[in-house]
Amino acid sequence: MTKAEKIAFTISKLQELYPVIPIPLEHKDPYTLLIAVLMSAQSTDVRVNQITPLLFEKADNPYDMVKLSVDDIREIIKPVGLSPMKAKGIHGLSKILIEKHDGKVPKELEYLEELPSVGHKTASVVVSQAFGIPAFPVDTHIHRLMFRWGFTNGKNVVQTEKDAKRLFPMELWNDLHLQMIWYGREYSPARGWNLDKDIITKTIGRKAVLDDYYKKKKTR
Repeated sequence: MTKAEKIAFTISKLQELYPVIPIPLEHKDPYTLLIAVLMSAQSTDVRVNQITPLLFEKADNPYDMVKLSVDDIREIIKPVGLSPMKAKGIHGLSKILIEKHDGKVPKELEYLEELPSVGHKTASVVVSQAFGIPAFPVDTHIHRLMFRWGFTNGKNVVQTEKDAKRLFPMELWNDLHLQMIWYGREYSPARGWNLDKDIITKTIGRKAVLDDYYKKKKTR
């Protein structure tokens, strides 16, 4: 297979598997999405989706959020982990949104990345899912898949994002990054990986990755 054929196969298979793409984090607007994505760092979407309703019941907009103390927020979100840092970030960014953006979440990556606890990946998820602006947020699943499929060298997520944007059509970025996340979770996980179920990697995977998989399988 040529690189172009591998790209086409990947897109086709992901669209076949996920014609309707589930949204991982429950939200109702850009602000609640921003908070949910921030909370998801080093946590699971399932856990975040259990906790965000409790937080949003008290404050689902920046004006109500700043009425809570950092400690109030931390107590609510404690189960998602890293709660001291996340609570400080949620309170701080809410204050800045009011002071600098009239309480609204900006669409621009550069403004989002200026907010406390908001990195490039979080900002990219927000512009993609909340505003429909083409972006390709790279999480651990996408980073793993891009390497397994031979589409990136796997050195870091910055390079992986550049390679994804270079290889895939821009109009598909927003769908593809979600489709890849679901595929990585369901068919190509880091642990308990069964290559027979992972049709994309089995078909187009990097030779070194496949050789290593079969080598380890023989020694088990």
